[in-house]
Amino acid sequence: MMTDSNEATETNLSARRGLARSAGVLAVGSLVSRVLGLIREMVIAALFGATGQVSAFRVAAQVPTLLYDFLVGGMLSAALVPVLSDYAQRGRREFVQVVGALVSLFIVLLTALVIGLELAAPLLANLLAGGFRTSDPTLLDLTVQLIRWLAPAVWFLSMAGVLMAVLYALQRFTVPAMATAVFNLGIVVAAPLLAPFIGIFSLAVGLLLGSLTQLTLMFFDVRRAGVPFSWRINLRHPALRRILWLYLPIAAGLVVSLFQVGLDRRLASATGEQSIAWMANATTLQQMPLGLISVAISLAALPRLSQHFAAGDDVAYRQTLARGLRMVWMLVLPAGVLLWLLGAPITRLLFERGAFTAVDTEQVVLALNIYLLGMLFAAIDFPLNFAFYARFNTWLPALVGVISVAIYVTVALLLVEPLGFLGLVWADTAKQAGHAAIMVLLLWRVVGRLRADTLRGFATIVLAGGAMAAVTFSAIALLADQLPANTPGALALVIVAGGFGLLAYTAILFAVRLPEATMLATTVRARLPLRRK
Repeated sequence: MMTDSNEATETNLSARRGLARSAGVLAVGSLVSRVLGLIREMVIAALFGATGQVSAFRVAAQVPTLLYDFLVGGMLSAALVPVLSDYAQRGRREFVQVVGALVSLFIVLLTALVIGLELAAPLLANLLAGGFRTSDPTLLDLTVQLIRWLAPAVWFLSMAGVLMAVLYALQRFTVPAMATAVFNLGIVVAAPLLAPFIGIFSLAVGLLLGSLTQLTLMFFDVRRAGVPFSWRINLRHPALRRILWLYLPIAAGLVVSLFQVGLDRRLASATGEQSIAWMANATTLQQMPLGLISVAISLAALPRLSQHFAAGDDVAYRQTLARGLRMVWMLVLPAGVLLWLLGAPITRLLFERGAFTAVDTEQVVLALNIYLLGMLFAAIDFPLNFAFYARFNTWLPALVGVISVAIYVTVALLLVEPLGFLGLVWADTAKQAGHAAIMVLLLWRVVGRLRADTLRGFATIVLAGGAMAAVTFSAIALLADQLPANTPGALALVIVAGGFGLLAYTAILFAVRLPEATMLATTVRARLPLRRK
């Protein structure tokens, strides 16, 4: 009996180590991908600035991205990985059959879709960027050409997503993490080399190269895993029906999201040829903290929330959710404060060079300051959504998503005329705030109120954030006139003012002994490659 107990303990420890390694690989891949994505945006800004041509490229590039999100991205974690993981446990033969049926079906569907995109490019350009007619009609023609250039990227990205699900089901994470990061290298490498010869189309070539490289890496790793590809379309395979059933609520929400994104692009294109480019740069800055903090913590909490719900342990479920919410808020709030107070020098450091001018920086910062309000709501919205997913409830978040899109549409139509593209930024912020507020109310109804220490923790974080803002603002006031108005000066301002602000924030959190701050510090110290003698 003791031997069986020891073996069970050893198995459990081994599983935890394997999960930790897998999560670590994915986290590193996500970090590298976002850093390369930021470098990609810096390259685009330096070569082409925030011009109408960049806006046309943004619209065209969103077509394959949106279609990938709809066809595969939304299906990946909700349907593909669970079903393929189930068949992987049943045996190699059944797993190979499912992979063959799935890959064959997607090859046919995606090939037809690419042909359709080539034919429907003028219609899509008019739907997404018809506003260019009033600012610069040549940009509408450019958008049509870019959509046609980028149509094959739908095939590459979607097939890579399917193969990524296959690798996840086989517990192979290294290549998917690496391939996601490599995708951004396409533009980083191709644009500087080809821009002098083909201009803005160099970005399209870079995106195609990145997506093709991603697919190639996935393909060879699937073959290395010993999974052959067999051409066999079997629409009656039970796995395909299971995938479709699990995907339906996700697809319903994505349809509404596609409508919102399409309307946003259409309205933005009518506010000026540079509006979409400015909004994209601001979005890049505010999305960095969300991707690295909120999404990561939400994904880490999801398995624990699912386990607590399955065990009927409501107390542990609420405690885990509360810790996740406080951890997200503790890390996202200082990022928001720094971007709010130091948005101008950060934008200059990252983007203001080459064709990107000081005027572009001013407009990006205006949009960023509004987006940051929505970022604070979106940060807690991720764990709230995952809290419902852990309860096997995907329909309720999807319904709230529909309501939030209605909020966006209402605010956008009211503000776009008086405020231009900034009215659309306010609409996005209103959507994020509305979604988060509704999710909090629903959570109280379904789960119950969280403990009082959760509210105290949030209040402590807000007070520390206020102190950080005061220290950072004071440092900026003291240093602004002392530092040169160039890149080294901006870098020094960000490091010194931001550094003092972070020190004040951290000192307060440790002084009041916020549990999440202590836990994070312990985790970091445990992972440092130092050996005490």
